[in-house]
Amino acid sequence: MAGYTQQTDPDTTARAIGKEMPISPKDSREICRMIRGKNVTVAISMLEEVEALKRPVQMSRYKMGIAHKKGVGPGRYPKKAAKAIRQVLEHAKANAEYKGLDADNMRVRVVAAHLGRTIPGYMPRAYGRSSPWDQQTVNIEVILEEVE
Repeated sequence: MAGYTQQTDPDTTARAIGKEMPISPKDSREICRMIRGKNVTVAISMLEEVEALKRPVQMSRYKMGIAHKKGVGPGRYPKKAAKAIRQVLEHAKANAEYKGLDADNMRVRVVAAHLGRTIPGYMPRAYGRSSPWDQQTVNIEVILEEVE
């Protein structure tokens, strides 16, 4: 991923990107779907609730064998991915404040998770063999826009 996926007006938007974060791509896609279009403060509080195991994230794509949670259906609590996405969201909010925009009156216009580089690794097995044990990374992009 070279940069951002959308062109935006720099006078009304703020953006941030997190590159090659060692989190689950599947969990990060579901979290991005959960907070897209929300107010920034609401989105940050939702992610803090996921980290505190108070709010489950609905799993819509990869849900075979996932237990149902009250009010959402199949869901989980992806703490590591929620923390990483919350940090990128807070960086975008800080960028908005730096630009002189009203950071509390902004909504999440774009939040996307793209696959990053795969860090190769190996797991030792029996009889001197080994299996691949790779670490996937994710690039998170966030674009906030001012609400009129």
